[in-house]
Amino acid sequence: MKMNPLMWHKVAGVSGVAALAMGTYGAHAFKPKNPAYNEVWRTASLYHLVHTAALVAAPMTKYPNLFGGLLTTGILAFSGTCYTVAYLEDRSYAKIAPFGGFAFIAAWASLLF
Repeated sequence: MKMNPLMWHKVAGVSGVAALAMGTYGAHAFKPKNPAYNEVWRTASLYHLVHTAALVAAPMTKYPNLFGGLLTTGILAFSGTCYTVAYLEDRSYAKIAPFGGFAFIAAWASLLF
């Protein structure tokens, strides 16, 4: 089954809404006991929003499903893990984050081919 490349605009829309909601929550309501977790939340929010913006361009790439899929994987694995770590104030959940980072790198590298 082949996915319509324009479907990535819908994925980006959902991700953008989520990124703004998470960023707003982090800026106005998130009050961890350990303030160091504010920075973890901000990092998650930044990477989430930046890569969501890039996701809008997926249909214009040579391999839109590869690029979009890797960015989406990165958002879920990296930002999702960082949000979880910050919210629970428990770094033991951070083991998945590097896979998200590698997915981001692979997405950008896919533009070279």
